[in-house]
Formats: sequence, C-alpha cells, structure tokens
Amino acid sequence: MAELAGVSRSAASRALNDAPHVSRAKREAVARAVRQLGYVPNPTARALATRQTGAAALVVSGEDPSIFADPFFAQVIVGASTALEEADLHLMLCLAASDRGRKRVEELFRSKGADGVMLMALREDDPLVGMAEEAEMPVVFGGRPVGPAPRWYVDVDNVGGAREATEYLVSRGRTRVAAICGRLDTEAGRARYRGYRDALLAAGLDPLPPQEGDFTEPSGAAAMAVLLAHHPDVDGVFAANDNMAAGALRTLRAAGRAVPADIAVVGFDDLTVAQVADPPLTTVHQPITALGREMARMLVTVINGHDPTPLILPTRLVTRSSA
Repeated sequence: MAELAGVSRSAASRALNDAPHVSRAKREAVARAVRQLGYVPNPTARALATRQTGAAALVVSGEDPSIFADPFFAQVIVGASTALEEADLHLMLCLAASDRGRKRVEELFRSKGADGVMLMALREDDPLVGMAEEAEMPVVFGGRPVGPAPRWYVDVDNVGGAREATEYLVSRGRTRVAAICGRLDTEAGRARYRGYRDALLAAGLDPLPPQEGDFTEPSGAAAMAVLLAHHPDVDGVFAANDNMAAGALRTLRAAGRAVPADIAVVGFDDLTVAQVADPPLTTVHQPITALGREMARMLVTVINGHDPTPLILPTRLVTRSSA
C-alpha cells in the first residue's frame, strides 16, 4: 500500500493511524491507496503501528550544548532533518557524554522513545556503543566507532583524504611535515593520522609523532606551539580539521612564521573558517551535509524493514593560499 501511495512505510502507518506530523498530501495519497486496495486494518497490526513515535534521534557524545552550533554539526543537522522531513519524521537532538545525558539516552533506548537513533562523535570504549548493540530499535552510526564496524554506518574517506592532503604538501617540496591530529580515542582522529603517516612513508619521509588536539581552534593553536618548540625545522602541517588548522595559523602568525613561505598548512572539512582564514586554507572537503542526509536516509531504510550496506562518502582536496 505504501508503494501504491508513493510514501514511506512509516508515513503510511502514521497516516492509517491518524498520527500527527503527516502532510495532507500524503494522507490523501494513503487514503486513495486504501480505497483502491480495499484495505481493512488488522487490529493487532494497528496496535503495533501506533507505537511509532514519528521521530528519530541524533545522539552526540558531547557535553557542551553549543556543539550543535559548531559548523560541522550544524551542517549534519541540516542534512539529517531534510531527509527525515521527506519521511515525515521529526529530529530529536541529544547530548550524551555526562552521566545524566547517558541515562537519558539509555531511557530513550529502553522506552523506544524514537523510531530510530543516529549516533555521532563516539570515543573509544564509549558506553553508547554497548547501548546501541543491545537496543531493540534501528541504530545508524555517523562515522565508525573505534573497534569492530557496526552493522549500519555512514562515514567519509578519512584515510584517503588525509593521505591526499599530505601528498600535496610533499608535492610542494615539504620534507618535514607534522600532523596535528584529532583525538586518538576516536576513529576519525586515528584514520586521519594513518592517512598522513601512509603518505609520508610512501614518499620515503619520516612521520613525526602525532600532536593531539580535540578538534577545536585553541587546541590547534596549542599543538602548533608545541611543534615549533620541539621541531623548529617543520615546514608543513596537516591538521585533522579546519578549526585546528585555524588555530595553527594563529600561532604561526604570532611566531612570525610566514604561511606558506616558511610553513605550509592544510586542514580537513572545508568549513567556512577555511575560506575566511588568513591566508585562506587549503583543505580536504568532506560532504558534511550529505553525511547527515545519508545517515538519516539509511535510518529510514532500516525503520522500513530493509538492511542497507555501510556507506563511505568521498573527499577531495581544495587548494587555496595556505599551501
């Protein structure tokens, strides 16, 4: 019937059960399909269907509510909400790093307070992974967690993007290339360092020990200061995101190092900060809005009873003045 009406199974179910948040056009399409098929609802099936909430949750393992204003997560939310709107599902946002936050998410799983969940920003040994494994509802991961790959996830080519960024620095004649990596208790942090390391080894150059940041601008500035102190001959830097790259540029400017004449810098993400940086930042573009959209589409597919395969989105290098 959903196919005949041209709507998702979840939308058809909510229309049949007179649930809220279903557009008038979709209600009318379902009604026409019901008349054409002579459909008579099964009481048991109706009772099960009414348990649907009409919402999907995006759970981020972070403590600061302002994380949702971060340009990265803001773009993820735009992509996810657009795809969920097409399926007549509302988006719920949850933070889950504090004990109170994790308890709320645990209750969400236990009570089936959403039709499905998207998880992001997970760290090694994050309890949310165990909750997801035990949950009796669809769970899609945005970015792979550390450890065994989950059944359903959407990620970007972190290794390939970092490799391309480092290869570009080498192609520009840089031989002492350092990495300001993201948190190494995250798969994105580890994967981007692997890409950096693989590129240097392939070029016959020695990787420097990773200088870890937490994906914020201040951590990038601090990491760059440590690199200058310990490796004053560094002539290239790959930063695992644009925020940290912007911090590195601030430290280099304060130290009187010219970019890119003395030290070339490449970031990762292609956020707005990359375009307005001084100088504008060469960076790895990842399709952030598409990441959110494809996570939500995959979740809707699972909610509708299908078993999609994991998806890896491509990246590409965007060259500007910093390298």
